[in-house]
Amino acid sequence: MKIGFKKHRGYILLLIGFGLFRTAVADWNPIPSGSMRPNLLEGDVVLVDRLAYDVKLPLSDIVVAAIAAPKRGDIVTFSSPKDGNRMIKRIVGLPGDTVEMRAEALFFNGLAAAYDAPELARETSETGVLRAVRLTETLGADARRIQLLSGVPARNSFGPVTVPAGHYLMLGDNRDNSADSRYFGFVPRHLLIGQAKRILVSADIKGNWLLRLERFGQRLQ
Repeated sequence: MKIGFKKHRGYILLLIGFGLFRTAVADWNPIPSGSMRPNLLEGDVVLVDRLAYDVKLPLSDIVVAAIAAPKRGDIVTFSSPKDGNRMIKRIVGLPGDTVEMRAEALFFNGLAAAYDAPELARETSETGVLRAVRLTETLGADARRIQLLSGVPARNSFGPVTVPAGHYLMLGDNRDNSADSRYFGFVPRHLLIGQAKRILVSADIKGNWLLRLERFGQRLQ
């Protein structure tokens, strides 16, 4: 056993170092579902900056030092407070924000988000083809494209709710097809894993498995 370790020590140390790097500094996250459409597609693999907000002990949620405050509009990976599964959503509500949704429209601290640049699309689901509307949702300097689906039962109204200190309200960009804070509640900061920065690679896993070269290296907004 000792001889085997000495022989492969360099390789073993490389694997350990790579594992620590992934758990403490940077990671990648495959996108398995359509909850972040139209901005993230099934088959995208995103680069995650684990040092965007906090320094944590490797393989834990223990925060050693805070680096920066998460911002509204950031796309983040986190552990679900409901079952611990890794998820990727967008931060919509910050600590202290009062957030409300009325028939798909968001209100932040009493101010209505603006919706413009509508675009019609078609989405394929398990039940068939659905009509979709894509819009730009804007509040102040923060803007993102979202998608609404026709004829899909979803929690498109809630609140008003006030985000507790040290917590965040998460929503998927594909509003009518996303399990997010409307279903599992607010996410405490220590469960944040990191900020998704850009798409590393992408393939059409729902279709012909061809590479989507135009998405390689695309920065997330």
